[in-house]
Amino acid sequence: MAAFEVIGGQPLRGEIIPQGAKNEALQIICAVLLTAEPVTISNIPDIRDVNKLIELLTDMGVKTERLAPDTYRFQADAVSLDYLDTPEFVKQARELRGSVMILGPMLARFGRCQLPKPGGDKIGRRPMDTHFLGLEKLGGKLTLEGTDFYRIKAENGLRGTYMLLDEASVTGTANIAMAAVLAEGTTTIYNAACEPYLQQLCRMLVRMGARIQGIGSNMLIIDGVETLGGTNHRMLPDMIEIGSFIGLAAMTGSEITIKDAQIPELGLIPDTFRKLGIQMEFRGDDIYVPSQDHYEIGTYLDGSILTIADHTWPGFTPDLLSIALVVATQARGTVLIHQKMFESRLFFVDKLIDMGAQIILCDPHRATVIGLDQRTRLRGISMTSPDIRAGVALLIAALSADGRSVISNVEQIDRGYQYIDQRLNALGAHIKRV
Repeated sequence: MAAFEVIGGQPLRGEIIPQGAKNEALQIICAVLLTAEPVTISNIPDIRDVNKLIELLTDMGVKTERLAPDTYRFQADAVSLDYLDTPEFVKQARELRGSVMILGPMLARFGRCQLPKPGGDKIGRRPMDTHFLGLEKLGGKLTLEGTDFYRIKAENGLRGTYMLLDEASVTGTANIAMAAVLAEGTTTIYNAACEPYLQQLCRMLVRMGARIQGIGSNMLIIDGVETLGGTNHRMLPDMIEIGSFIGLAAMTGSEITIKDAQIPELGLIPDTFRKLGIQMEFRGDDIYVPSQDHYEIGTYLDGSILTIADHTWPGFTPDLLSIALVVATQARGTVLIHQKMFESRLFFVDKLIDMGAQIILCDPHRATVIGLDQRTRLRGISMTSPDIRAGVALLIAALSADGRSVISNVEQIDRGYQYIDQRLNALGAHIKRV
C-alpha cells in the first residue's frame, strides 16, 4: 500500500492543465462496444479506474491501440461473449465500478450481458435499480443469482418505449441511452440526467449515426437505428479536478492558473467557490486564482448561515462537496455542508478534526464548518484515504497544514487523479510517494 508524505505550509505557484474527465471516460470507452468500426478517443486520463476498464475491454476482445499518451483507438469487431463466463472477467468487473457501463452496449448489440456487483468507493448505498429497470423496459430480462450476480438477456431484441426514471442517474441514463440507440422504434427517457459528460456521450453517439433529440435537457427522445459506425471523440477536462485546484489554491494561499478549463461546461462550480470567498478571474478559457491571505464565506440576504448542498445537474456536483468542506475550514465564517446523495461521504471529517478543524458532524448527511480564518493552521497527522474525493480533500488539507502529514491508501486517489503528486510538486508542493 502506497502513501503520500506531505510537508505542508508551502504556497504553490504556476500553471496546471486538468486531466481528461474520469466520469466521461467510463461512459465513452464503453460506447465503443456499440460498433464494429474503429473509434478513436483522445484526452483520456492515465488513472487506475480508466486503465482497468481499458484492460477489461481488451480482455473481452476489443482491439486496443495506444496512439499517444492520452489517445486510444478501439475496435470491437471480435468481442468474445465466452469471456463473460470466466473467473477472470468476474474478478475484473467486481473491482471496478465503471464496469456497469458495459451493460447497455452489450445488451443492445449482442442481446445479453452479465455482471457481478461492481466495486468502487464506499460512500454509501449505490443501487443499480435505475440501470436494470430501464433496460427491462426496453425488453431485457433480468435474473439475479445469489445477491450479487446479474444476468440480462434480450432474446427478441430491444424495443423503444416511454420511461420515467425514478432518479436522474448519470450512469443509469447513459446505460439506457446506449441500449436505446440500437432498439427498434422510439425511446423517450424522462427525468434523464443532463450532465455535460452525458451530453458528450450523446453527441458522440450522434456522430456514430444515432438519432437523439433533447441533448442537454431532462428528456431524451431516441429513434433506434440498425447499426452505428466509428468516430473520433475528444473528452472534456475533468470538472472535479478543476474544482479541486480552485479549492487547493485558496486553502494554501497559492497563485494558480488552471489552463483550458472549458469554463462554459463547469455549471455552478465557480460560483459555489465564490460563495466561499474564493476570488478567481476568467482569462479566455483559463481560470486564474490569485493568492489570498483571507477568504470569507458569504451569507444569505437575510444574514443566515450559507448552505452548500449537492444536487443533480445543473446543481452543484456531489463529488466536490468534500473539497468545499475542507476549504471552509480555513475560511472566515460558517457554512453548512449538506451531502444529500451519499450517507457515508462525510465520515472523513474525523481526520480534519484531528488536524484541528472546527467541524460539527450533525448526522451522516450534514456537517457544520466553523472557519478558522487562517488564525490557527491545521496540523499534520497520519491518516488514511477512504475514497477518491475525500482522499484529495485530505491531501489539500495536508498541503495547507503545519508540519508533516502521511496519507495512506493513496491508491484511492490514483483511481481518479493522474500523477497528482508529480503535477503538484511542479507547482512547489512537497509530496513524496513512499
